[in-house]
Amino acid sequence: MAQQDAKAAGREGWGHQFLALDADTAAYSGHLKDARELSRRAMDVTDREGEKDPPAMYSSTSGLREAWFGNADEARHRATLALNRSRSRDVLYFAALTFAYSKEDARAKATADDLGKRFPEDTIVQFNYLPTLRAKLALNQGNPSEAIEGLRVATPYDLGISTSCPANWTAMYPVFVRGEAYLAARQGSEAAAEFKKILDNPGLVLNQPIGALAHLSLARAYVLQGDTTNAKAAYRDFLTLWKDADPDIPVLQQAKTEYQKLQ
Repeated sequence: MAQQDAKAAGREGWGHQFLALDADTAAYSGHLKDARELSRRAMDVTDREGEKDPPAMYSSTSGLREAWFGNADEARHRATLALNRSRSRDVLYFAALTFAYSKEDARAKATADDLGKRFPEDTIVQFNYLPTLRAKLALNQGNPSEAIEGLRVATPYDLGISTSCPANWTAMYPVFVRGEAYLAARQGSEAAAEFKKILDNPGLVLNQPIGALAHLSLARAYVLQGDTTNAKAAYRDFLTLWKDADPDIPVLQQAKTEYQKLQ
């Protein structure tokens, strides 16, 4: 990857994309400080090149990463910066999802509503983005059954990807949120099936955070089923993947605490 970075550095329009991919790869292994720096560098490159949407995209996707890892304040900050730069389709989606994961429900709903109004006939908006956003908001309100029902429209496209969104950042998000909904509903076997779907399709998920977090979520699904053996194994898979991760990441600290309770 370092060799590819060096090769792309002098090619306008490519260097920032490689830096953003590097950031995702760093985050996948829990190297959050490195991921932040790489995302910052990607944004700097696009600023120098006079780009408008790419820096907003990198700010919004890095914000979602922060939200998933448990850093809500930083996540909200990055989502806000992104919306100040652009209100393109994908920026609206990632910012709204970041707000939803950061428990900023009012801002998430307002951004999602704006997305729906701007793109009423856009396929990925109607069958992926909006169902995912509404499901997450339903979960925040303590209504997992509504979340599960709302995501049915996305089920036929669970293994689909959009070529119009860079870096595959939309693949299998409805699956991940559906798994969270089943966890909230305490339906362990159904939740496990969703997270296994993510782990069974690494070619779709690539180096996105949900590929790593699915191991942790699968462990929690096994705990709900009372399957301590498989739960321990899934926790170990996650902790092994993040064995060199930054130690202060909240989701890592939670995972370690949960794992210790099983010993």
